[in-house]
Amino acid sequence: MRLYRDFRNQEEIDRAYRTDAGVDLGALVKRYATLSARARDRLPCRLGLRYGPTRSETLDFFSTRPGAPLVVFIHGGYWRLGSAGDVSMLALGPTAHGVAVAAVDYALCPAVTIDEITRQCRAALAWIWHNAAELQVDRNRIVVAGHSAGGHLVGMLLATDWPGQYGLPADLIKGALAVSGLFDLRPLRYSWLQSKIQLTAEAIERQSPLFHIPTSGPPLVLTCGGAESEEFHRQSRDYLAAWHKAGLDGRFIEQPGADHFAAVESLAEADGLLTTITRELIARAPT
Repeated sequence: MRLYRDFRNQEEIDRAYRTDAGVDLGALVKRYATLSARARDRLPCRLGLRYGPTRSETLDFFSTRPGAPLVVFIHGGYWRLGSAGDVSMLALGPTAHGVAVAAVDYALCPAVTIDEITRQCRAALAWIWHNAAELQVDRNRIVVAGHSAGGHLVGMLLATDWPGQYGLPADLIKGALAVSGLFDLRPLRYSWLQSKIQLTAEAIERQSPLFHIPTSGPPLVLTCGGAESEEFHRQSRDYLAAWHKAGLDGRFIEQPGADHFAAVESLAEADGLLTTITRELIARAPT
């Protein structure tokens, strides 16, 4: 009997989706905290801007110059861990080139559902669009980026009916970058995560970007590390195939040798791969 695809038991699924194998998480967290604190000290920033009514609905904004393009970054943590402040360092790359960064916080499972996390991220993007003048960013040059669970949330932002649900332009998002994203949630229902994220069949259908490919969308870049599991590669391949089937513009870039965490870290570098990708996406935005 198989639980999902060729997976016969939870152990096999867990092995495919555990991201900490061979990683010293304690050292990683400490390094991120040090680098992110330095970034907040170094960069002009406004922390904890409230985009919604609950305590979790805040974002950290890193400014550059009036009229700057903007990258909206969504952190990972399997919807149950982490915060925007953990990855403030990722603002260093874009801001070095005059690109502002908004790092979004959201409530975590199991206190809320993934449905609610998606709603919060959509609300954050709508708030940013409405407050672009006050933030001194160009609301016509917004790119969204996310890592891991944040990559999933990028997919859900791309699936949003912005005119119908928010009265906003359909092309609000001008480019998207998903790093090690999760677009098909079906296997996670059988994983160690289930006790925290509490997926139902209905939630999987609603919240799997693979099942909600838009009819139109911006240029999309998917990437993951060469050292990540085949399942992470499969997630991106399947989503990209569906994206292409809809006639949409997208590509996949593998990062040789990079693990799940290293795959996102070049966004902290002025000349890093992900920084270059975000700049290219911004440059393609219609003027």
